[in-house]
Amino acid sequence: MDFFSFYNIPVAFILDEQALRQKYLQLSKQYHPDFYGLESEEKQAEVLELSTLNNEAFKTLSDFEKRFAYILNLYGLLDEEKNKRALPQLFLMEMMDTNEALMELEFNYNNAALQKLHHNLTKLKEDLMNEINPELNSYTNATASDESLNKLLIYYLKTRYLKRLEDNLAAIEAKQL
Repeated sequence: MDFFSFYNIPVAFILDEQALRQKYLQLSKQYHPDFYGLESEEKQAEVLELSTLNNEAFKTLSDFEKRFAYILNLYGLLDEEKNKRALPQLFLMEMMDTNEALMELEFNYNNAALQKLHHNLTKLKEDLMNEINPELNSYTNATASDESLNKLLIYYLKTRYLKRLEDNLAAIEAKQL
């Protein structure tokens, strides 16, 4: 059973966080193992499994990035081999400058360059989010098209790429401390 079905909510990238939390708390009470101590071993195992599923579902669905990856995975779109070639060449070309700036910073650290890279990566992420927001807000499982899902996949891959750049930048910054 997928997490959305478990919570009886539609598959969506944008969720009502408060309603999700309420459902989680409701099911936490319903499937709390302590309430089934006198039941059969089979019933206790079933409740423990449901309690675990509830915790995993909430952990995944309450985190935007995890929820995003989970939905793409539901559609079978997260394939490491295929996705290596999925990023648009234009994006990769644009990232060459950022990668070069990171390498330069690693060999010749300066705080102004570090701050500029932080600013540029933040701006790129904001621009990507603004670009994909209409897709996120209008997405419904029933109307999901291949084109829409592909746009969402590309967004996800771009943000993962930017996350790796941010991690590299943080590592360079940490070396200087």
